Amino acid sequence: MKIAVIGTGYVGLVTGTCLAETGNEVICVDIVEEKVNKMRAGEMPIYEPGLDLLFNRNIKQERLTFTTNLAEAIAPAKVIFLALPTPPGADGSADLSYVLGAAKDIAKLITEYKVIVTKSTVPVGTADKVTAVLKANTDVPFAVVSNPEFLREGVAVEDFMKPDRVVIGTMDEKARQIMGDLYAPYVRQGNPILYMDERSSELTKYAANSFLATKITFMNEIANMCELVGADVDMVRKGVGADARIGKRFLFPGVGYGGSCFPKDVQALSKAAEENKYEFKILNSVMEVNETQKRRLVVKLREYYGADGLKGKHFALWGLAFKPETDDIREAPALYIIDDLIAAGATVTAYDPEGMPNVKKLLGDKIAYAKDRYSALEDADALLIVTEWPVFRTPDFDFMKEKLNAPVIFDGRNLYDLDRMKDYGFYYSSIGRKVVS
Repeated sequence: MKIAVIGTGYVGLVTGTCLAETGNEVICVDIVEEKVNKMRAGEMPIYEPGLDLLFNRNIKQERLTFTTNLAEAIAPAKVIFLALPTPPGADGSADLSYVLGAAKDIAKLITEYKVIVTKSTVPVGTADKVTAVLKANTDVPFAVVSNPEFLREGVAVEDFMKPDRVVIGTMDEKARQIMGDLYAPYVRQGNPILYMDERSSELTKYAANSFLATKITFMNEIANMCELVGADVDMVRKGVGADARIGKRFLFPGVGYGGSCFPKDVQALSKAAEENKYEFKILNSVMEVNETQKRRLVVKLREYYGADGLKGKHFALWGLAFKPETDDIREAPALYIIDDLIAAGATVTAYDPEGMPNVKKLLGDKIAYAKDRYSALEDADALLIVTEWPVFRTPDFDFMKEKLNAPVIFDGRNLYDLDRMKDYGFYYSSIGRKVVS
């Protein structure tokens, strides 16, 4: 099948590459010529494990191509995916200007029936808006489909190639058949394709992400409670997760969620509720708690060093990306922690396997950047762990004690065993567990 993907950000590039992998001919469109030229040469613009292999294979086999020319991509395509940014506006609502602008441009180019798919995460009613824009600019028949993505950064290729489910929102029977044929190779193991109306499809994405964000936030609240009453959140997590109705995933406490999806989607759903004169109280609480949780390590630092004790201190920080196996720093807790430390007069040297280039673009020389995890510890008064990269899980603790000015660790991801930290002689403060001193 011939496919056009408009937008080569995270969602667009994963979508286009994985669709090409099953034999489709995919043209990806981006307005930045330099980026397009680099992709044509096999240079990946994002870090995503496993994507580079498929990316380069499909470029070589000429199933995956790139262009800045929208008309060139639209003409042969049976299906057109819109994978464009929907950033939060000043009031928290999703900005649809990119999506609706692309719809208007597409309308002026199509000469035969096309299936136009919103892959971006969009508010309820967006398919209706896209349809209205298309109808206002063309008499050519078309169908608008809502097909939200459920990709987890770090395992996006697996999520696309072997999805838990595929959600397709359309009331057009021809479009339903085309989308079913397109996704058939990805659900051979029996995972469902769920057909529904467009509005239900759009709300499904927001509901899923908001529920997961709520689950994370609830466990962070439980972790904070554990510290007050002397319980161990790891034990509570295992006891709760053993209930099949709840499950084990998304129960790990930490310093809050970040990234491009959860913060934006929770905010957008809350705003959509407000626009429909409904107060989504639980989501408002989730956002409030998460903002506080991002700074949980700074609270612990102030308790340890005193209210004004951070001035002049130097900290090592492991982890800048919002989660491991990605270079995405959007809404990353590390950025909030760094801001607070700098404002308090402290200095920071950070290390992250993939996120440092993006932080350098954002913060410049406000902090220092280490070549590896141990170099970050030089002359540091304490180590802060913010992202649970695998490389941080089994360090040489004796060597760490030699490098640090004092054997002090504040762990925002609960990477280490408490008894082991005691045996090594560290002061070790984590989330929802007793302090080792």
